[in-house]
Amino acid sequence: MKFAHLRVEGESVNRLAVVVDDEALFLDEVMDEAPLDLQELIERGDAGLAHVRAVVSNAIANRTSMTPVSGLRHASAVLRPPHILAIGANYAAHSSELKLRTETAMTVFALWPNSLTGHENTTTWPEEISDQVDYEAELGVIIGTPAKNVSVRDALDHVWGYTIVNDITARNIQFSEAQWSRCKSFDGFTPTGPVVVTADEIRDPQDVWLTTNLDGRILQDASSSEMVRSVAEIISYLSRSATIPAGTLISTGSPGGAGYSRKPPVFMRDGSAVTISIGGIGSLTTFCRVV
Repeated sequence: MKFAHLRVEGESVNRLAVVVDDEALFLDEVMDEAPLDLQELIERGDAGLAHVRAVVSNAIANRTSMTPVSGLRHASAVLRPPHILAIGANYAAHSSELKLRTETAMTVFALWPNSLTGHENTTTWPEEISDQVDYEAELGVIIGTPAKNVSVRDALDHVWGYTIVNDITARNIQFSEAQWSRCKSFDGFTPTGPVVVTADEIRDPQDVWLTTNLDGRILQDASSSEMVRSVAEIISYLSRSATIPAGTLISTGSPGGAGYSRKPPVFMRDGSAVTISIGGIGSLTTFCRVV
């Protein structure tokens, strides 16, 4: 199943919906005590998801009216994850082009919740702070059950679903500071979506294709099989030091093709549109404004 946080144009309330093809079924219209958001649905566990599946199946069978997604506004695919964790230098090509070492241990950093935004939203940043704002296509992983000291073999059992993340980065800040959180956590620097796909629809997270299209140019084009550490290895590693709560979003790293490394560099500019696509999930578009 595919879930999204959507709202009617002109309204401020984001509502959880199931997306089928190009139409949305708002859960609060077809079930009592519907989950308010994805986090609440995840916390209801397997029984909660099974109930939603049954309700949606019945609604579709009864030809319940659905709303075209094209007329709705997207919020972030995850609204209030307990943590947003990110893995750096997880594709050899990306590490090489940014002249970063692939360390023995993973490079782990946190993203700030204010950076979350949705599909087809506009991200703005001040030009005096950065004129080197870069794109990074990443597979996002949402944890479904708390993970503590899990093995690589069992790690994927803790995954609830997958989404697309654009890990937008102010490169000048990244290379001037020891920590990476601030350069990647401007308001709107972590677009996610357009949907979260439940784990059963992605047979193998190491077998999806990622592409980035910036202003009509394909600049990233790679398979998740090129990750240095797999999704399962990431979850297992993170779970050794602390419990990963249900609902946590993990951004798993970006393949080669970053704008910073190109000659001349290619950055996101005022008026740019960047679309990241991942097979089995969809396409996430971000519009850019420099203020």
